[in-house]
Amino acid sequence: MAGAGSYLRPAQTLSTTVLTRADALPVPQADAGTTTEKAKPGVPVSDLKKLDTSGLKAISIKDHPELRDRMAMMWLTTQAASAAAATDVPDNAPQNIYATVKVNGKIVATLYNGGSSVMTNAAAATVGDLQDPPGLNGGPDLAQSRAERIAKAVGGTIEKASTAITQSAWRPRQSVSTSYTRQQLDAAFEAMQAEGQKAVAQRQTGYSVPQGAAGAYADINA
Repeated sequence: MAGAGSYLRPAQTLSTTVLTRADALPVPQADAGTTTEKAKPGVPVSDLKKLDTSGLKAISIKDHPELRDRMAMMWLTTQAASAAAATDVPDNAPQNIYATVKVNGKIVATLYNGGSSVMTNAAAATVGDLQDPPGLNGGPDLAQSRAERIAKAVGGTIEKASTAITQSAWRPRQSVSTSYTRQQLDAAFEAMQAEGQKAVAQRQTGYSVPQGAAGAYADINA
C-alpha cells in the first residue's frame, strides 16, 4: 500500500448524534470584568442636584481689562502680519537671488540678498556647520561670505545674479511691534467688536426667508 502512495486511516466509531449549527458554536465565556462592571450601581437620579445659578452674573469682556487688552493685541498682531504678507516679497523669491554656487555647471547652492541660503543635500553634507562670522547679521555681505565658504568646500564657482544688490541698498524686514498705546488697544477692540457684529448680521441675513410672492426662497450663500 505504501508503494501506491496511499495511507491507511484507522477505523473510527461513527456517532449517530446530529448537531445543529447552534449546538456546534462554542459557548461564550462570561467576562469577569464586564460582569463586575455591570454589577456596579449607578448614580440615582434622586441624588442629582441642580446647580444654583441665581448668584451668577454674566460679565462683559469690556469689563475685564486684562482679557480685553490681550484680545486687542492679538487682533493688532494678526492685522499687521496679514498686511506684511500681502505686500512683502519673500526673502527666497526669485527676484531676491544674490548668487548661485555651481559645480560642473549644476547649481548646488542659492544665496539670497537677505543672507539666507539653500543647498542640495550633498552640498550641505560637504559644507557641514556653516558658522557665520561675527558682525554679519544679514544682507548681501552675509550672502557673499556664505557663497565663498560654500564654493570652497564643494570646489565650485560663484555666479552672481543680476538681481543682486549691495549691502547699503538692503533693508532688513521690520519686526511686528508688540508694544501698543492705550488708544491703539481701545481702537483695536472697537474694530474687533464691529467685525464680530458685522459677521453676525451677515449670517442672520443669509438665513432669513424673504416675505413676498409664493415661491420665494432663502438665500443662504451669505
